[in-house]
Amino acid sequence: MKKFGLIGYPLGHSFSKQYFTDKFRREKIDDCSYENYPISDIAQIKELIASTPELCGLNVTIPYKTAVIPFLDYISEEAEAIGAVNVIKIKRDKNRTLLYGGNSDYVGVSDSLKQYINDIKQALILGTGGASKAVCYALKNAGITVLFVSREKKAGALTYPELTPELLATVQLIVNTTPLGMFPNVETMPDIDYRYLGKNHILFDLVYNPEITAFLRKGTEQGCTIITGSKMLHSQAEKAWVMWNDDLIINYFYC
Repeated sequence: MKKFGLIGYPLGHSFSKQYFTDKFRREKIDDCSYENYPISDIAQIKELIASTPELCGLNVTIPYKTAVIPFLDYISEEAEAIGAVNVIKIKRDKNRTLLYGGNSDYVGVSDSLKQYINDIKQALILGTGGASKAVCYALKNAGITVLFVSREKKAGALTYPELTPELLATVQLIVNTTPLGMFPNVETMPDIDYRYLGKNHILFDLVYNPEITAFLRKGTEQGCTIITGSKMLHSQAEKAWVMWNDDLIINYFYC
C-alpha cells in the first residue's frame, strides 16, 4: 500500500485527507491511502519518513512551507524561485531515501485567476508566509504588480494602516494568504477598510474551510467579485498527484 500525507501543525483545518480519500475511491485507486501527520517541529520529518517506509509523497502546509527546505535533497526551479515547498516526492533507492521538493500552489493560483487575469494590473497580497510567495510568483509571471501587506512593519511590505482609500482604489485584486477566517476562528478577517471596496475589486481567499470566509462575505456585501479557495485546493492537489507519480518529473529538480 502506497501512503501519502500532509505535514503541518495543527491540521484540524485541512481538507487534503478528505480530498485524496474521495479521489482514491472515485477513481478506484485501491493501493493508496492518505493520512494527516501533525508534527510540532519540522525536524520530526526525518523520523516520520524513516518510520513509514510506504510513504511516497507529502503535502506541506502551515507553518513549514519554507522551514522544510533544508531537509530536502533536491528542489524544483519554481520552488527555489518561490522560496516555499508544498509538495515532497519521496524516492527510496536501496539504502538511500531522497526528498524532492516542489510547489504546486502557484499552479492553483494561476488556475483560479485564469478568467480574470487580463483585468488585473496591480494586486495586494495579505500576508508574507509561504503561500504568499507562491501567489507573488504566479502574479508576477502574469505581469501583475504586487504589493505585500504585513501586520508588522518589514522591508518590502506595507502595514494595514497604510492601506488608504486612495491606495485601495489602485488595485484590482486582493488575495488573503493568512489563516484569518480559517476554522474554527471563522469570524476573523484581514484588517482592511472594506467600505472602500466595490465592484472593481476581486477578493481571492486561499482559506477554503469555510468556503465563504468572513473576508469574502464582506467583499460580497460591497459588490466585489469573490474567488474561494476550493478551486486552488483542487488544482494544486491534482498537480501534487502528478509530481508524486511521474518519475520523469525528477528531471526538473536540482540539488
